[in-house]
Amino acid sequence: MKDFAKAILFGITGAFFFAFNFILIRSMNLEGGYYLWTAVLRYLFTLPLMALLLIKGNGFRKVFQSISKKPVKWFVWSTVGFGLFYAPLSAAAIYGESWFTAAVWQFTIVAGVLLTPLFGKRIPVKNLLCSCVIVAGILVMQVSKIRMGVQADWPMLILTMGIAAFSYPLGNRKMMQVTEGDGLTTVQRVFGMTLCSMPFWGICAVWSYRQAGLPTASQCFQSFLIALLAGVVATVLFFAATDLMRHDPKKLAVVEATQSGEVIFTVVMGVLILKDGMPDGMALAGIGIIVVGMVLNSMMA
Repeated sequence: MKDFAKAILFGITGAFFFAFNFILIRSMNLEGGYYLWTAVLRYLFTLPLMALLLIKGNGFRKVFQSISKKPVKWFVWSTVGFGLFYAPLSAAAIYGESWFTAAVWQFTIVAGVLLTPLFGKRIPVKNLLCSCVIVAGILVMQVSKIRMGVQADWPMLILTMGIAAFSYPLGNRKMMQVTEGDGLTTVQRVFGMTLCSMPFWGICAVWSYRQAGLPTASQCFQSFLIALLAGVVATVLFFAATDLMRHDPKKLAVVEATQSGEVIFTVVMGVLILKDGMPDGMALAGIGIIVVGMVLNSMMA
């Protein structure tokens, strides 16, 4: 129970720092920054930041030993967990306010539950039903968006967020399997995944340059903040939380559900920092439903 409480605390704190991801992506979109540069720069900055955390105690040795044993799996699942997660997420962020994108992203909670059979476990039905409550809250927020007269490109929004929502938990869980028994810490695993996703980001960087030229100084600085707050702090906290519950699919689903707190944090910061429009009554009701879903998930565990 103590580990579960710690995992929940890590998850909620990680959600707070991950909210800066949506805030800063929205800020760069408003400034006209190319979305794919945002994704590339985040991981280019994340790599040296994670490396700094491993300098003390020669933390690189175990990482490279693990990669050398299963290089293909490392590169494939790191690209899925980071590349196919963040590139589509950055693309989806162009469709509205920061809280809107953060709300749609919460579909990853259900995605995480649906992926359970791929890892030899049965789907925790009660957690799935509770996660559907969270999705209901998300849908209410989307209805609010439509009532406000915003016409989003729904097919592309669903496609990009769907890819991101499944890729993040899939890559994370697969890498937990790949590194089982290697004695890696969370920081070491995140560094290794960041390193192994670099070929993907290199291709994206070439494409970004051909499409939009070099990124601006402002985009570079804000991407650095995303790398620090979301790429390092939030990711390490979330991965540490899932590591604690890796052998309990029900509690793992609850920990992953703490990501829905990103919506609440993003609403507050979006209004205060970016002067985003305040969600109307229906949107706030949707946020309330999301919170109820989080509580129900915790009670089920």
